[in-house]
Amino acid sequence: MDKKQILLVEDDMNLGMLLMDFLESEGFMVVWRNDAVSGLQQLKRQPFDLGILDIMMPGMDGFNLARNIRDQYPTLPFIFLTARLLREDKLKGYAIGAEDYLTKPFDEEELLCKVKVILRRKQASTALQVDAECAIGRYLFDFSRQELRLNSDIARLTEKESEVLHLLCKYRNRILRREDAVKAIYGKYDYFLGRSFDVFISRLRKRLKDDPDVSIDNVFKVGFIFNAPEG
Repeated sequence: MDKKQILLVEDDMNLGMLLMDFLESEGFMVVWRNDAVSGLQQLKRQPFDLGILDIMMPGMDGFNLARNIRDQYPTLPFIFLTARLLREDKLKGYAIGAEDYLTKPFDEEELLCKVKVILRRKQASTALQVDAECAIGRYLFDFSRQELRLNSDIARLTEKESEVLHLLCKYRNRILRREDAVKAIYGKYDYFLGRSFDVFISRLRKRLKDDPDVSIDNVFKVGFIFNAPEG
């Protein structure tokens, strides 16, 4: 089996070396860079399966690095590492598209667990080709290509937007419980992940706004219902 490739971007030399050695001892291939710019440059040289990003770095911080990754490499999942404890930072990280968020100091085994869960979820998502194309009213959603088409207009979705829309398509015209939806996308449920999920629901509403027959409605204290004709 090919080793999974991890990009680690961490400006703390001791922690960077420690994490690289630990993850390599667990069977991963790790490239460590100590600033965001060199991390982006490395992404241009080779593909990765996962990014682990520090937030507080000189120059470009981890949030801006993540935004660049979202724009240029939308299928690459990433985890944030940070010493910052602010609730707003955690919400911001999930809204950008982070799979998870670890606050320093953290347990290496916890990081390893999160890495393995994310990679398993990514592999399962990649393997899922059933109903890869889905008609949503006037739109055509291609899950495998992360594209949403309306006539000749094509919108490229992020990986999380694509996963959420694919989940909604499975529950078309019936109630999807919010907690079940968050667990399906992130593998667990908590307040911050719920807020992150809400962000992606809002983004999808904007992407689908040009067909009045398509809507994602809230069901009070329960979840959502994706109202959409078959096309």
